[in-house]
Order: sequence, then C-alpha cells, then structure tokens
Amino acid sequence: MPLARPITPHLWFDKEAREAAGFYCSVFPDSRIDAVVTVRDTPSGDCDVVNFRLHGQPFMAISAGPAFRFNPSVSFMVNFDPGDPQARARLDAAWAKLLEGGQALMPLDAYPFSPRFGWVQDRYGLSWQLILAEPVADEPRPAIVPMLMFTGAVCGKAEEAGAYYRSVFPDSRPGQLLRHPAGSAPDREGTVMFSDFRLDGTWFAAMDSAYEHGFGFNEAVSFLVHCRDQAEVDRFWERLSAVPEAEQCGWCKDRFGLSWQISPLVLDEVMTSGDEAAIARVTRAFLGMKKFDVAALERAAGR
Repeated sequence: MPLARPITPHLWFDKEAREAAGFYCSVFPDSRIDAVVTVRDTPSGDCDVVNFRLHGQPFMAISAGPAFRFNPSVSFMVNFDPGDPQARARLDAAWAKLLEGGQALMPLDAYPFSPRFGWVQDRYGLSWQLILAEPVADEPRPAIVPMLMFTGAVCGKAEEAGAYYRSVFPDSRPGQLLRHPAGSAPDREGTVMFSDFRLDGTWFAAMDSAYEHGFGFNEAVSFLVHCRDQAEVDRFWERLSAVPEAEQCGWCKDRFGLSWQISPLVLDEVMTSGDEAAIARVTRAFLGMKKFDVAALERAAGR
C-alpha cells in the first residue's frame, strides 16, 4: 500500500530550529511554517519541533541540543529552470541569502554540467546546491531534492543504495545515472557521479565521492517515514534498521549509515493537536521505545 505522506527530511539543530525554519521560509517561495510544538521533559530538555514547507517540500526540524552537526554528506539540491527568464536572478538571490554567515563549498559559477551552480553551507551548517538545469524529460523533478553523498567507507555504494531503497519503498523508480569516467581519480571509474531515484513519490539524488572529506552520514539529517499502522512500522523497520545500537524513539540507521525515523501517523496527529496533556502522555510513552508500538501510543493518546 502507498504511504499517506511524502518522506520528510528531518533536521537536528542545537537551539535554532524555529529561527532556521523562519530563515529558510524567507529564502524560498511557496514556503510556510505549519506547526511549532514544544516537547517537554526529554533527555535533551524541552525541545521545539517545527513542521514547515520549502518550495512545497515538507520538512521537520528539532532543537534537541548539540549532539549532532550538519555536514555536506546530505545536502539539498534546489533546481531552477533555465526556461524561466527570472530563474538566474532568483538563484542568485537565494545564494546571497544562504551565503550570508555561511561559506561557499563550490563557488557560484558556470560548470561543465550547468551554466549556473553553487554549493553553499549556510549559517547553521546545512548544505545547499543551487543549480540552473534543464528539466528532465521523463518526469519533472521537484524544486528541492535531498542529495546523498557516499564517502569514506560507503564510497562506491551509491548505486547499490539507490537500488536497495527502491526495493524498500513502494511506487519507486530509477531516474538518471551518470558514472565517473576513466581519469576521474580519486573517484573510481564506473562509480556514481550523479544519480536520482523516486521513493514513493519523493525524489532523492545520490553520488559517490572518493575524496578525503572527513565526514559521513549522521543523525543531524534523517528521513521521516510516515506509517499508517503497526504493519507498516514493522515492515520499514525490518528493512531499514541495521545498527541496533542506533535504535531509539523510532530512529534507526541503515546499512549505509543513513538515519531514518519510522513513525506512525498517530504520533504526528497527537503532537500537532495542541492537546498538551495528550502530548505529555505520548512523549513519556515513546521515550522508552526503540521501534514504535502503535497500540501503546494510541492508549497513551487516550484513543
């Protein structure tokens, strides 16, 4: 059965989730904050959880302390259509805002793959790739696409990971696949220079990079999978959880090191309900769980 909602990028901040969500909404069109909830008495203290949309793409953010920091192993590609006469100006304006207080990882310039591209790490440490690129003919790509960079011990596994994720999620399909040619050292010939794929309606991109980056996937960026019932929770947990010590409060880590949150819809419904008593009961219930027990959460919610 298809899922009820898209796969949602989830961003872990120290204290800045509300501020960052507001900033990102000021950068991108068709953006808004949908809900802000304070989850109280967690191991990190009181945590703000923010639901927001950028260019129509759902995101979540949490202020939960300094345990994890963003790095460029997960970035967000922002696609600008060169057929739009205002696209270059809009790209440049977004770049200027994201660069303020941040740093350029690849300068905004013309490259062999695009007449206008830049990779920027913003003031909060989150990375964005802004690109002027012709639309893909087979299926339009959304304005914002999560980009996974496979480095270090998982370099060379981008193609395998894309195939694996497509086997996990329904209504999935491959997209583009460009390989590193000969002479691309340190990247090995045949590994992935760029790929994209759709997972149950949500597009992802992936690449391999053999450079010594000194970073890899961590919990600062995870991907939230909304499940209707316990059967869906069980199925996704079984396929995606490969690191038992990383299992906590619905979070798990797959065999490539990427973090996921396998969460029932009832949890989102309660946490955005405004019912402080129900939120407190459900919070106490889920803090003791690894994989979520949907029936226990419903009991805690008073359903």
